Amino acid sequence: MNPDDPLLKILACPLDKGPLHLVVQREDPQSPEALYNPRLHRRYPIVDGIPQLLPSSGEQVTEDEHEELIKRTNTGN
Repeated sequence: MNPDDPLLKILACPLDKGPLHLVVQREDPQSPEALYNPRLHRRYPIVDGIPQLLPSSGEQVTEDEHEELIKRTNTGN
């Protein structure tokens, strides 16, 4: 998924309906792209370019993971 993709402007977290941030992939294949909700500390995977936005697809992250994901988001905020 591209950070300029217009789809990112309309995608929302299935739990709080707020905006999601694209987590950009690093060179490490163990760090795939994802959409992240920093308010709830939930990460949603992107599989084969398709965001998996079912509530059950989301994964709760730890505070340390939260800080790392914030650094990797498309906004950097």
